[in-house]
Amino acid sequence: MKIAVLGTGMVGHALAGKLVSLGHEVTMGSRESGNPKGEEWARQAGTQAHAGSFAEAAGQSELIVNATPGTVSLAALAEAGEANLNGKILLDVSNALDSSSGFPPSLAVCNTDSIAETIQRTYPDVRVVKSLNTVSAPIMVEPARLHGPHDIFMAGNDQAAKSAVSVLLQEFGWAPEHIRDLGGLDAARGLEMWLPLWLRIFMQQPQGKMFNIGIVSE
Repeated sequence: MKIAVLGTGMVGHALAGKLVSLGHEVTMGSRESGNPKGEEWARQAGTQAHAGSFAEAAGQSELIVNATPGTVSLAALAEAGEANLNGKILLDVSNALDSSSGFPPSLAVCNTDSIAETIQRTYPDVRVVKSLNTVSAPIMVEPARLHGPHDIFMAGNDQAAKSAVSVLLQEFGWAPEHIRDLGGLDAARGLEMWLPLWLRIFMQQPQGKMFNIGIVSE
Protein backbone atom coordinates (compact mmCIF):
# COMPACT_ATOMS: atom_id res chain seq x y z
CA MET A 1 0.00 0.00 0.00
CA LYS A 2 0.88 3.65 -0.25
CA ILE A 3 0.82 4.92 3.31
CA ALA A 4 1.33 8.37 4.81
CA VAL A 5 2.77 8.62 8.30
CA LEU A 6 2.14 12.11 9.64
CA GLY A 7 4.71 12.99 12.28
CA THR A 8 8.51 12.79 12.53
CA GLY A 9 8.83 11.86 16.20
CA MET A 10 9.70 8.52 17.78
CA VAL A 11 6.29 7.00 17.03
CA GLY A 12 6.32 8.21 13.43
CA HIS A 13 9.81 6.81 12.87
CA ALA A 14 8.93 3.45 14.40
CA LEU A 15 5.75 3.02 12.36
CA ALA A 16 7.18 4.33 9.10
CA GLY A 17 10.28 2.17 9.36
CA LYS A 18 8.26 -0.96 10.09
CA LEU A 19 5.86 -0.30 7.23
CA VAL A 20 8.73 0.11 4.77
CA SER A 21 10.29 -3.13 6.01
CA LEU A 22 6.98 -4.87 5.29
CA GLY A 23 7.06 -3.71 1.68
CA HIS A 24 4.76 -0.69 1.84
CA GLU A 25 5.58 2.60 0.14
CA VAL A 26 5.67 5.21 2.89
CA THR A 27 5.81 8.99 2.86
CA MET A 28 6.67 10.64 6.18
CA GLY A 29 4.78 13.90 6.45
CA SER A 30 5.77 17.04 8.34
CA ARG A 31 4.75 20.69 8.32
CA GLU A 32 7.05 21.58 5.45
CA SER A 33 8.77 19.80 2.58
CA GLY A 34 12.44 19.33 3.28
CA ASN A 35 12.02 18.67 7.01
CA PRO A 36 15.49 17.43 8.11
CA LYS A 37 14.13 14.56 10.19
CA GLY A 38 11.88 13.36 7.40
CA GLU A 39 14.52 13.70 4.72
CA GLU A 40 17.13 11.87 6.79
CA TRP A 41 14.70 9.05 7.54
CA ALA A 42 13.85 8.70 3.84
CA ARG A 43 17.53 8.57 2.87
CA GLN A 44 18.23 5.80 5.34
CA ALA A 45 15.03 3.77 4.84
CA GLY A 46 15.44 3.01 1.14
CA THR A 47 13.69 3.46 -2.17
CA GLN A 48 10.20 2.84 -0.75
CA ALA A 49 10.61 5.72 1.69
CA HIS A 50 9.81 9.35 0.93
CA ALA A 51 9.38 12.60 2.83
CA GLY A 52 7.17 15.59 2.20
CA SER A 53 4.69 18.00 3.67
CA PHE A 54 1.53 16.79 5.40
CA ALA A 55 -0.41 17.59 2.23
CA GLU A 56 2.06 15.81 -0.06
CA ALA A 57 2.13 12.71 2.15
CA ALA A 58 -1.66 12.49 2.51
CA GLY A 59 -2.30 13.21 -1.15
CA GLN A 60 -0.14 10.31 -2.31
CA SER A 61 -1.53 7.79 0.19
CA GLU A 62 -4.21 5.14 0.37
CA LEU A 63 -4.06 4.99 4.17
CA ILE A 64 -2.97 7.67 6.63
CA VAL A 65 -1.40 7.20 10.06
CA ASN A 66 -1.74 10.14 12.43
CA ALA A 67 1.40 9.96 14.57
CA THR A 68 1.36 13.61 15.58
CA PRO A 69 0.79 14.67 19.22
CA GLY A 70 -2.93 14.83 19.91
CA THR A 71 -2.77 18.48 20.91
CA VAL A 72 -1.66 19.44 17.37
CA SER A 73 -3.36 16.70 15.35
CA LEU A 74 -6.21 18.88 14.09
CA ALA A 75 -3.76 21.53 12.91
CA ALA A 76 -1.66 18.89 11.15
CA LEU A 77 -4.69 17.39 9.43
CA ALA A 78 -5.86 20.85 8.37
CA GLU A 79 -2.49 21.31 6.67
CA ALA A 80 -2.86 17.88 5.06
CA GLY A 81 -6.08 19.14 3.51
CA GLU A 82 -9.60 17.75 3.56
CA ALA A 83 -9.47 16.73 -0.10
CA ASN A 84 -6.39 14.60 0.60
CA LEU A 85 -8.10 12.90 3.56
CA ASN A 86 -11.65 12.23 2.44
CA GLY A 87 -12.60 8.61 1.86
CA LYS A 88 -9.36 7.25 3.29
CA ILE A 89 -8.70 5.21 6.41
CA LEU A 90 -6.98 7.25 9.10
CA LEU A 91 -5.29 5.22 11.82
CA ASP A 92 -5.10 7.56 14.79
CA VAL A 93 -2.38 6.66 17.29
CA SER A 94 -2.30 10.08 18.98
CA ASN A 95 -2.75 10.99 22.64
CA ALA A 96 -3.83 14.42 23.84
CA LEU A 97 -1.12 14.83 26.48
CA ASP A 98 -0.83 18.37 27.81
CA SER A 99 2.53 19.06 29.45
CA SER A 100 1.96 22.77 30.05
CA SER A 101 1.76 22.21 33.82
CA GLY A 102 4.71 19.84 34.00
CA PHE A 103 5.17 16.10 34.22
CA PRO A 104 3.24 13.88 34.28
CA PRO A 105 1.01 15.53 31.69
CA SER A 106 -2.76 15.71 31.88
CA LEU A 107 -5.25 15.03 29.10
CA ALA A 108 -6.43 17.96 27.00
CA VAL A 109 -9.54 15.97 26.00
CA CYS A 110 -11.24 13.29 28.09
CA ASN A 111 -14.39 11.83 29.65
CA THR A 112 -17.04 12.87 27.12
CA ASP A 113 -14.83 13.20 24.06
CA SER A 114 -11.57 12.03 22.50
CA ILE A 115 -9.08 13.20 19.91
CA ALA A 116 -10.24 10.42 17.59
CA GLU A 117 -13.88 11.54 17.81
CA THR A 118 -12.86 15.17 17.29
CA ILE A 119 -11.03 14.16 14.12
CA GLN A 120 -14.07 12.18 12.94
CA ARG A 121 -16.45 15.12 13.55
CA THR A 122 -14.11 17.51 11.76
CA TYR A 123 -13.68 15.16 8.79
CA PRO A 124 -16.88 13.09 8.55
CA ASP A 125 -15.81 11.47 5.28
CA VAL A 126 -12.59 10.12 6.78
CA ARG A 127 -12.72 6.55 8.12
CA VAL A 128 -11.09 7.00 11.54
CA VAL A 129 -9.81 4.00 13.51
CA LYS A 130 -8.18 4.40 16.92
CA SER A 131 -5.44 1.93 17.81
CA LEU A 132 -1.84 1.50 19.01
CA ASN A 133 -1.98 4.52 21.34
CA THR A 134 -1.88 2.32 24.46
CA VAL A 135 1.66 0.99 24.01
CA SER A 136 5.15 2.40 23.49
CA ALA A 137 6.50 2.77 19.96
CA PRO A 138 8.74 -0.34 20.02
CA ILE A 139 5.84 -2.54 21.15
CA MET A 140 3.53 -1.10 18.47
CA VAL A 141 5.63 -2.64 15.73
CA GLU A 142 7.16 -5.61 17.55
CA PRO A 143 4.77 -7.06 20.15
CA ALA A 144 6.99 -10.15 20.51
CA ARG A 145 9.45 -8.02 22.50
CA LEU A 146 7.23 -8.82 25.48
CA HIS A 147 6.97 -12.39 26.76
CA GLY A 148 3.54 -13.88 27.16
CA PRO A 149 0.16 -12.84 25.75
CA HIS A 150 -0.82 -9.18 25.75
CA ASP A 151 -3.39 -7.12 23.90
CA ILE A 152 -3.87 -4.21 21.56
CA PHE A 153 -7.19 -2.42 21.13
CA MET A 154 -9.05 -0.62 18.38
CA ALA A 155 -12.23 1.38 17.98
CA GLY A 156 -14.04 2.85 15.00
CA ASN A 157 -17.40 3.31 13.31
CA ASP A 158 -16.42 1.73 9.98
CA GLN A 159 -16.12 -2.05 10.16
CA ALA A 160 -14.29 -2.35 6.84
CA ALA A 161 -11.74 0.22 8.00
CA LYS A 162 -11.22 -1.69 11.24
CA SER A 163 -10.72 -4.89 9.27
CA ALA A 164 -8.03 -3.19 7.18
CA VAL A 165 -6.31 -1.89 10.32
CA SER A 166 -6.49 -5.38 11.84
CA VAL A 167 -4.62 -6.75 8.82
CA LEU A 168 -1.94 -4.10 9.33
CA LEU A 169 -1.67 -4.93 13.03
CA GLN A 170 -1.23 -8.60 12.16
CA GLU A 171 1.58 -7.62 9.78
CA PHE A 172 3.23 -5.94 12.77
CA GLY A 173 3.00 -9.24 14.65
CA TRP A 174 -0.18 -8.86 16.70
CA ALA A 175 -2.07 -12.16 16.93
CA PRO A 176 -5.71 -11.87 15.81
CA GLU A 177 -7.02 -13.09 19.15
CA HIS A 178 -5.12 -10.30 20.90
CA ILE A 179 -6.52 -7.51 18.71
CA ARG A 180 -9.50 -6.39 20.79
CA ASP A 181 -12.23 -4.54 18.89
CA LEU A 182 -13.98 -2.33 21.46
CA GLY A 183 -16.74 -1.16 19.12
CA GLY A 184 -17.57 2.36 18.01
CA LEU A 185 -15.22 5.31 18.03
CA ASP A 186 -16.59 6.51 21.37
CA ALA A 187 -14.48 3.72 22.88
CA ALA A 188 -11.46 5.86 21.98
CA ARG A 189 -12.24 7.86 25.14
CA GLY A 190 -11.22 4.92 27.29
CA LEU A 191 -8.19 4.16 25.14
CA GLU A 192 -6.94 7.71 25.48
CA MET A 193 -7.76 7.90 29.19
CA TRP A 194 -5.52 4.87 29.77
CA LEU A 195 -2.51 7.13 29.24
CA PRO A 196 -2.38 8.74 32.70
CA LEU A 197 -2.23 5.28 34.27
CA TRP A 198 0.24 4.09 31.63
CA LEU A 199 2.52 7.00 32.51
CA ARG A 200 2.36 6.23 36.23
CA ILE A 201 3.29 2.61 35.56
CA PHE A 202 6.06 3.76 33.22
CA MET A 203 7.50 5.99 35.94
CA GLN A 204 7.79 2.98 38.28
CA GLN A 205 9.41 0.67 35.73
CA PRO A 206 13.16 -0.01 35.81
CA GLN A 207 14.81 2.05 33.10
CA GLY A 208 14.35 0.55 29.67
CA LYS A 209 11.71 -1.98 30.75
CA MET A 210 8.67 -2.06 28.48
CA PHE A 211 5.22 -3.37 29.37
CA ASN A 212 1.65 -3.84 28.22
CA ILE A 213 -1.61 -5.22 29.53
CA GLY A 214 -3.51 -8.38 28.67
CA ILE A 215 -7.14 -9.32 29.28
CA VAL A 216 -7.55 -12.37 31.53
CA SER A 217 -10.99 -13.97 31.70
CA GLU A 218 -12.55 -17.22 32.87
